[in-house]
Amino acid sequence: MPDPYTLPSSSIPQTIPGKGLKPSSQVKPNYRAKYILSGHTMAISSLKFSPTGTLLASAAADKQIKIWDVYTGEVLKTFSGHRGGVNDIAWSSDGEFLASASDDKTIILWSIELNAAAKTLHGHTNFVFCVNFNPRSNLLVSGGYDETVRVWDVARGRSMKVLPAHSDPVTAVGFSHDGTLIVSCAMDGLIRIWDADSGQCLKTLVDDDNPICSYVTFSPNSKYILAATQDSTIRLWNYQNSRCVKTYKGHTNRTYCLFTCFSMATGHYVVSGSEDCRVYLWDLQSRELLQVLEGHRDMVLAIATHPKHAVIASASMEKDPTIRLWFDDENKS
Repeated sequence: MPDPYTLPSSSIPQTIPGKGLKPSSQVKPNYRAKYILSGHTMAISSLKFSPTGTLLASAAADKQIKIWDVYTGEVLKTFSGHRGGVNDIAWSSDGEFLASASDDKTIILWSIELNAAAKTLHGHTNFVFCVNFNPRSNLLVSGGYDETVRVWDVARGRSMKVLPAHSDPVTAVGFSHDGTLIVSCAMDGLIRIWDADSGQCLKTLVDDDNPICSYVTFSPNSKYILAATQDSTIRLWNYQNSRCVKTYKGHTNRTYCLFTCFSMATGHYVVSGSEDCRVYLWDLQSRELLQVLEGHRDMVLAIATHPKHAVIASASMEKDPTIRLWFDDENKS
């Protein structure tokens, strides 16, 4: 998912609530695979572009984290240190640190410059499934199978708050673009908005059918929330009035936690992986399915969109533990 601080707050058009939307007049995307990155030996769980977009970090069940050059496809670094599979990674806003969440119940902060672990955060009592920095990168939020959301002081490496957030494993956490709010979702089907300072729950969103929530992220201007659920649906929520304003369908998501994200480089798109081994791109406004990317030979869980250019990264599970970098050279940003 693109980090909120890399995108202008005007990135989401304000006409979203309108009805009878026509298909967007924007140019249709034409992404093609440019690089296939090999190196991981087990299912790839998470991909994140660095804030400048020059580097791509990947994490996998093989307990490793790799850093790749986006424009050459070369692997630059490999971090080893976790004793269990790595479920998620997140960049600090200056690109100097990478946080990783693991089945070994820890979060490791890696120094990119020093090529080494700078801190290990202990506190979760079960698998850590998701992690994200706030925009200033002085705080970290994490969620896991212990059903809690934890807020960490990065400098001290200590847990500041433990939010009894959900009644099932927490599948995604993130901060709003100004750092004042935290969003979380879980296998209990609930999406919750928290005051980052007080830890108070401000809002709970739930769909009528209560499907397992795979992933959630704030829109770049933090006025909306994009949520992927295991009824093969992605929903755009106006959380202030608890209304679902858009739904995106066509992909398959019934079993695993898939990432979904915004792409704002050349047009306004919603992008998602799928359990049918493909990557899907929809028009954010009209909800029209614009492109389906084919090539992976296993389910695509991890995807990421470049903060500045028309580049998408996708990765799949153990039958095809590769990363594909897709470029839209016809619609360069």
